[in-house]
Amino acid sequence: MKVQLIREFGTPDVFEAADIDTPSPGAGQVLVRQIASSVNPVDTKLRAAGPPIAPELPGVLGCDVAGVVEAVGEGVTRLKKGDAVYGCAGGLRGRGGAYGEYIVVDAAFMAFKPEALDWRETAALPLVTITAWEAMVDRTRVMPGDHVLIHGGAGGVGHIAIQLAKAQGARVAATISSAAKADIARRMGADGIINYREESVEDYVERLTGGRGFDVVFDATGGSDIATSFAGARVNGQVATIVSQYEADLTPMHTKSLTLHTIFMLTSMLHGIHPQHHGEILTKAGQLAATNQLKPLLDERRFTLDDIAAAHSHLEAGAAVGKIVIDIGNEARNA
Repeated sequence: MKVQLIREFGTPDVFEAADIDTPSPGAGQVLVRQIASSVNPVDTKLRAAGPPIAPELPGVLGCDVAGVVEAVGEGVTRLKKGDAVYGCAGGLRGRGGAYGEYIVVDAAFMAFKPEALDWRETAALPLVTITAWEAMVDRTRVMPGDHVLIHGGAGGVGHIAIQLAKAQGARVAATISSAAKADIARRMGADGIINYREESVEDYVERLTGGRGFDVVFDATGGSDIATSFAGARVNGQVATIVSQYEADLTPMHTKSLTLHTIFMLTSMLHGIHPQHHGEILTKAGQLAATNQLKPLLDERRFTLDDIAAAHSHLEAGAAVGKIVIDIGNEARNA
């Protein structure tokens, strides 16, 4: 089978086209013929930095899987050959990657493809949806009437988080950096828009909450927004943040009695903890898609398996508007 292989860690130039043996599924696994995948920031970080969680070399990257079951391993009863499935199930230490024509994955991580979405939209969802779900539903448990602030509302995780918070019945504000991204956040359902380059935390907290602060703040950027998240949250509020390499003063947490949730959805794959929950999340995401409450934004530029290096460069340059999808099978290339 054709894959995009890396033999060393570094710039996007490390990718090389290769032919390797098609793997066979073991117990509890399925073999999936890949139709599409997507590129996430974690993929670029693993390619550039390598260990400790990157695949062994030579290896194949790519977390998001969308395709058709070709074979099932011992003990798999929920899925069968021919099923259309999707999930976040590869690209890490000890696992195959999605940048290839086939991948063996643990069946528990997979859900049936949402009928309301095409293959490219389906491939864009897994990692960002599970991340946003863990923040909005599992950890902060957003409720109807909550006022939620999402940093990076036009980003991959952020634009999904807006939709999930709205589906939970919340009022949602989102930070953005341009008029174009403000339009994206509004289309996703944001009620309040904040251009963080033009308005201070104190000003938008006063404008949107009357100085009270937000019930839940989600830092979907993984950068210095954790500090402004503390400032924007109400007393006894909640803050969730995706993985970041950032040192912050936690004093505001104590003075406001805040609860901090750290979100790293890859934990389940790395440690084998509750893999079925990811499948459950994606099943519920499909139900939201069926009622027009969830739909990913796709970048307009098209990439194939042979364009992986260009796709990584496109993401790292900050040029993408929406999720970058990799067309692998004809079903995606013809969409």
